[in-house]
Amino acid sequence: MSLDRRALLRGGMSLGALTLLTGCDLSDNDAVQGILARFSAWNDRVQAALFNPNKLAPTFPESEAVKDFRYNAWYGPENAPALNPENYRLSLAGLIANKKPWTVDQLYALPQISQVTRHVCVEGWSMIGKWTGTPLRTFFERIGADTTARYVGFECADGYYESMDMATALHPQTIMAFKLSDEVLPRKYGYPFKIRVPTKLGFKNPKFVTTMFVTNLRPHGFWTDRGYNWFSGI
Repeated sequence: MSLDRRALLRGGMSLGALTLLTGCDLSDNDAVQGILARFSAWNDRVQAALFNPNKLAPTFPESEAVKDFRYNAWYGPENAPALNPENYRLSLAGLIANKKPWTVDQLYALPQISQVTRHVCVEGWSMIGKWTGTPLRTFFERIGADTTARYVGFECADGYYESMDMATALHPQTIMAFKLSDEVLPRKYGYPFKIRVPTKLGFKNPKFVTTMFVTNLRPHGFWTDRGYNWFSGI
């Protein structure tokens, strides 16, 4: 029997209400943390069930793209990694046929598309930007990634790490963004590229990517390990 998505969503909301009505003290108590972890896992399942790999996030006219895009990180822009294009290499691992590292020049020579989409931050703000880069699906075809695998993981030069489900990685709007507002991605926004995923919250868009891997074991995520939902679709 097929899953009734509306019924599942109602069930997820009911579980959330029950959790709030328990009167738990939100502390480091193991029992409380266990309840919250189960609720978070339920949210992930609901969002994954609702995700449509063919539905596009809203796009906007280029006139609405912000030129001075908001900077956001746990450190100041002056502390952003300064990656040298001469010695940068994108490492590949896991279920990938061709694991040869990629240089910046090789990455930038890939076919590219542009999109004007909204970045939505979990902190409550959003901003429209023009991003240009290669669909992750296209890159996976070049490197022989096993797209029947379940997950994709990323490691970054600033110590950040993130992951996503394969359906999201293959979504037509998920790109390796090499440019912002038609200019090479500035250092503070993630040079030489960031993963732009308009169907996810902003923290699921890793910057300064140095390693990419494909796996059937769900990888960790920086903020997920700190209590955020893993799927975090919008």
